[in-house]
Amino acid sequence: MLNNNHLMNNFFNEDCITGSKIHFPDNSVDLIITDPPYGINGDTLHKHYNRKEEYVIDGYVEIPQKEYAFFSKEWIKQAERILKPGGSIYIVSGYTNLIDILNALRETSLKEINHIIWKYNFGVYTKQKYVSSHYHILFYAKPGAKHTFNTFCRFGPTEKGDSGKGSANYQDREDVWIINREYKPGKIKNKNELPSKLLTKMIQYSSNEGDLVCDLFLGSFSTAKIAIGLNRKATGFEISKNAFDHQIQEINKIKEGSLLDTLRQPIVDIPQKEGQPWDTSEIKKVVSRFNSLTLQLSKTEAIKILTEEFGRGTWSITKLLNKEQKKIGGTNKIIFND
Repeated sequence: MLNNNHLMNNFFNEDCITGSKIHFPDNSVDLIITDPPYGINGDTLHKHYNRKEEYVIDGYVEIPQKEYAFFSKEWIKQAERILKPGGSIYIVSGYTNLIDILNALRETSLKEINHIIWKYNFGVYTKQKYVSSHYHILFYAKPGAKHTFNTFCRFGPTEKGDSGKGSANYQDREDVWIINREYKPGKIKNKNELPSKLLTKMIQYSSNEGDLVCDLFLGSFSTAKIAIGLNRKATGFEISKNAFDHQIQEINKIKEGSLLDTLRQPIVDIPQKEGQPWDTSEIKKVVSRFNSLTLQLSKTEAIKILTEEFGRGTWSITKLLNKEQKKIGGTNKIIFND
């Protein structure tokens, strides 16, 4: 019987559909991040971005549009099979054949977590229509266990945004991501590479160190390179021999965990009693203390003090106060701007 030990940092120059059946046991992968062929003449995609032919690896394998629906169902069926219960998948797609991918996902047990929009710089220039400058990222998880989501892996719950306003954590987890493409002038590259910032974000949120990350369409091996650099294990498929032969040499240069020191360290100060139920005596104390504090302080200042005194988060205390106010017939909710 197959186990997944042979998959750790091992890559296959094969078609991912038949290759998965041969090499991957059921429930063997923690996270899949993949950027399948778009079915839009992707073998000439680089020409739209003024890239020099001599720097683009030849041999990109495109899927004819008439075969795209069946192709999507087949590889997504394998993705569902090899994911562990609670495992996640991110699929990057343009809009032309997005419907085929969505239809294929609907035929599986995979559950949608988010439909993310990735906004990038420099879309293809057009004169007769709006410039397309985004891709879709479909974030799904396999039922059967709680999916990994490291809420505070990048920004702590109390950290402010760049402008000093709003929550940095909230902003980072919005479902529209503005991340620029990466251009590598004078360097050998694949037809369409995902930026390292995009991959790092997905891997941080949806996996832990030591997890197995799979890319069914390796291309430039970017997913695998970032995964190994973040101290995950990596595996996957690339059908193009030219791309595979070049990138397999490059990935052997990546040291496990080499990117960990480059990550921003979040300031995580989790309230002591976060998630614990309130008891009656504690509720009375919070309400009494709030009423006392707001005789001299603003509501925002009062709630900040209450979070420190009672070991609860801002939202937890605000929700409690609103609930208690409603019980006595009050109509004014606690707000943060006085």
